[in-house]
Amino acid sequence: MINKRLLVKNLLAHNDENSFYDKKRFIAIGEKEGKAKFLKHVCALANSNPGNNSFIVVGVEDEDNKIIGVDFFDDSKIQNLVNAYLDNPPLISYENIPFPHLPEGKVVGLVTIKSDGKICSLKRNIWKYYGGSVYFREGSISLPKVYDIELKDINSKTVATIEQHARNNIELTLDGVIDFLNNRHKDLENDYKVFKEQFVVCWAGNKKVVKGETYYFRVDIELINEQVKLFYSNLDEVTIAYNEHSFTIMEYVQLGLGGKQKYYPLEKVVITFEDNGTYQIQSTLIFEPPRYDKKILHHIYNANNSLLSKIRGNIGLKPSEEVDLGHLADTYLICYLNGFEAAKKQMEQGRKLVKKLYPKVYDSLKEALRILRKVKYN
Repeated sequence: MINKRLLVKNLLAHNDENSFYDKKRFIAIGEKEGKAKFLKHVCALANSNPGNNSFIVVGVEDEDNKIIGVDFFDDSKIQNLVNAYLDNPPLISYENIPFPHLPEGKVVGLVTIKSDGKICSLKRNIWKYYGGSVYFREGSISLPKVYDIELKDINSKTVATIEQHARNNIELTLDGVIDFLNNRHKDLENDYKVFKEQFVVCWAGNKKVVKGETYYFRVDIELINEQVKLFYSNLDEVTIAYNEHSFTIMEYVQLGLGGKQKYYPLEKVVITFEDNGTYQIQSTLIFEPPRYDKKILHHIYNANNSLLSKIRGNIGLKPSEEVDLGHLADTYLICYLNGFEAAKKQMEQGRKLVKKLYPKVYDSLKEALRILRKVKYN
């Protein structure tokens, strides 16, 4: 079992960017250009290392390898994105790796790419890259190749050695459990569960009981053996259930107009642990968005746009408008889910406008965009 934090450290310490490893300060797959560049690098890494894993480390300064972190990123449908744009798509995962010195909510992203042994290419046009293009790595650069296209396995031994040096042990596991329970989350309700005598899942959050059902908010859930953050949110609520074989997370999102708020099931994630030391993560989107009268939503949409215009123009908001601003993310999200497609662009622009003046509104917009990404991937 690989300790992913150790793997990241080994990649950063002993290797410049090469044909099986890349590093990024951030990735922006919510935007067309960022998505295109990400897919190009995935394609190139898969073709340049067909016999073993390739990696992209996200949240690292390029010049000095300083770990600065990125926001927690829910990767549950990222394979769908790769499948949609690449022929012979590799298996891909995005894992959130906590580092002790990073602020709460910040992690290092680890993208793991496993080729299927066939030449990977773009399936269709995206941004300035053409469908049918094949990319390979030359040093630290992903470049197109139009002749002598052949997969060569030259990195398997190197990658295998790096992964071997990142193997987990009981000391790292115990240290991780103690740190999670006694240091990082001593102010929250916390617990842990051992599965199959080898996997340890820790979770923490504020707990409340509603009609006999226990909910958690400000939630952090980690698979300690691999130093992987499975779930993190300051806003949404979750229920947690487990038995001897599996751990289940049900995520809820609060939506509504004005004071009429309701929790809607968003996604169910089941982690199943096997006796042979492996595990599977199965996520299912179960979200059914609420429907509202289009005339009411049109009025709310325009009111939201007016609030952003005032903030953009440095015009002070009335107390009632500040209350409405607190519902900006929810109402824009409802508008988008009811056919107002321009609401997504307004949310992206609004997030930049409110970041310094209204940090809580900024966080809620970030969460709303995360939900939209999940819905889109499905």
